[in-house]
Amino acid sequence: MKILHMMLGNFYIDNYSYQENMLPKFHKQMGHDVEIVASLVSFDENGKPCRLPKPTSYINEHGIPVTRLADKKKTQTCRRLRMYTGLKEALEKAAPELIFIHNCQFADIGIVTAYLDKHPGVRVYVDNHGDFSNSATNWFSRNILHKIIWRHCAHKIEPYAKKFYGVLPVRVDFLRNVYKLPHDKCELLVMGADDSEVEAADKPEIRKEIRSQYGLKDDDFVIMTGGKIDAFKTQTLLLMEAVQKIDREDVKLIVFGSVTQELKEKVNALADGKKVQYIGWVQAKDSYKYFAAADLMVFPGRHSVFWEQVVAQGRPMLCKEWPGTTHVNVNGNVRFLTQDSTEEIRTEIEKLLDPQEYQKMYDLAQKARSEFLYSDIARRSIEE
Repeated sequence: MKILHMMLGNFYIDNYSYQENMLPKFHKQMGHDVEIVASLVSFDENGKPCRLPKPTSYINEHGIPVTRLADKKKTQTCRRLRMYTGLKEALEKAAPELIFIHNCQFADIGIVTAYLDKHPGVRVYVDNHGDFSNSATNWFSRNILHKIIWRHCAHKIEPYAKKFYGVLPVRVDFLRNVYKLPHDKCELLVMGADDSEVEAADKPEIRKEIRSQYGLKDDDFVIMTGGKIDAFKTQTLLLMEAVQKIDREDVKLIVFGSVTQELKEKVNALADGKKVQYIGWVQAKDSYKYFAAADLMVFPGRHSVFWEQVVAQGRPMLCKEWPGTTHVNVNGNVRFLTQDSTEEIRTEIEKLLDPQEYQKMYDLAQKARSEFLYSDIARRSIEE
């Protein structure tokens, strides 16, 4: 089957392990003929949002053809509304039997529906990565963009779509409550982890290699966290403080990710190089190795795609409790932090320093793995 993945309502970043990368990869592995049409929005080498200089076509790291479409005009309005040059031609050239739309929030959705009117046999699935924590965060975005413009786009594609997937429970609610889509068409499709990366990282020599690189002993209790450290995730600083206060020399913390300029001084002050190390940016594919080398992952701030990846890697995890994101707790593999508090983080970590308590949680984490592997998620995503 010919499947076209469309990333026109958001970014698309080559060589990453986001859902936008993994679903096409595993659909291809299932034997389908896969193609991608995407915007110019990407990330630079430091993990910061950027825009590619010009439209282009190429084969990505998974052997999938990618077409990058230029903005219709180089104006802020055109870019914000996501209007493109060459979308009609790209659709006709791809001639898909199934279209998977990653975020339907782009004004040119009408070009897609016009194509579907001419080709009524094409199946359509739509997903949503937005909720009130990362979208609709101000009056204009909430009341104009989402409740009028993007709701209109969602309703325009709705008659053609078999399913609308929210990638978190809270994002299913966003589809139902903000875009007012039919409840029976909106379902959860979790994000997850790349099976091959999980398998490659899950080897004793990987654990030994990473620990040796940072001067960690095999019997150290290693905690790890990763992701952007910015104004929305200052809780990482609380985690660093909490580990510093734990009166055990064998408890170590590794922090990786980008840090905004205003927080660099605080991060560097808390990273003493002994109990707490900040190691900078880590490539997404390498994060699997780092998590595999740790005993416990702690994410004290807002949701990150790393949460689902860690579940798939079978590691115990402490996460901040956010409404609509508790799906990562399958059977006790995750415990939730309810406060922005150094003491709460410290207390919860110290509970897991008891070998029996930790082993119980580790065993539960191992049992939770399969539901968050992309081989299974990709299959579920296009089931009729």
